[in-house]
Amino acid sequence: MTQETLKNIALLIDADNTTPQGIDPVLTVMAELGQVNIRRAYGNFAKGNLAKWDKITNRFGIRPQQQFDVSKGKNATDMAMTIDAIDLLNQGKVDGFGLMTSDSDFTPLVTRLRQDGIVVYGFGSTKTPESFRSVCTRFIDIDKLIAANKDDRTGAEKPAKSPKPVIDEELEELIIAAYNEAKRDQKGFARLQQVGQIAGNRSSFDVRNYGFKNLSELFESLENFQVDRRDDGQVLVKRLR
Repeated sequence: MTQETLKNIALLIDADNTTPQGIDPVLTVMAELGQVNIRRAYGNFAKGNLAKWDKITNRFGIRPQQQFDVSKGKNATDMAMTIDAIDLLNQGKVDGFGLMTSDSDFTPLVTRLRQDGIVVYGFGSTKTPESFRSVCTRFIDIDKLIAANKDDRTGAEKPAKSPKPVIDEELEELIIAAYNEAKRDQKGFARLQQVGQIAGNRSSFDVRNYGFKNLSELFESLENFQVDRRDDGQVLVKRLR
């Protein structure tokens, strides 16, 4: 199933391991897949550290899933969230998932969902373990997402010479490998969309983690690539060296 046909999306939130400040920008990103009709937050909301979720759940139509601690030092939230995700999967009515968590314990769940061809977007902090990041269709650093959303809302002016986003060697190698695998015309141009799809199949990277708004902006920053925007709306890229 292609992303263009996705309609019914579920957002499951591990309230113990994420921040309510991320709800608004996360929902904006999830709109890429379709309508987020299922919105659930899991946690022991009787605890003081989850008090901020009260107003957030009402504002964004999120259904709180209260889960009391079954014993001291044990958190049953993960199990409840996993059971619900599998139930939704088996019902066959969900085309994609968003998981807000920084907990690597959800890695097996994401692996299982993707085995059925389900798109899974992960949203976690910078410290989220690589084991969880790598299994998601896309993993997005929620701290950077919140910061970008805050700048857009306040209309804060960016410095005249804003720092250039850093593209590490691993990302550059991924981009080049995806371009090499893509179908190219006689002049060496490949469709940007196909290059992005290939890169997405090889990694859970998302350009927003590197300070870019979209893939074309990333390629335009690369000195060894040329970006060509055609009259029909297609964007093509060519490696120069």
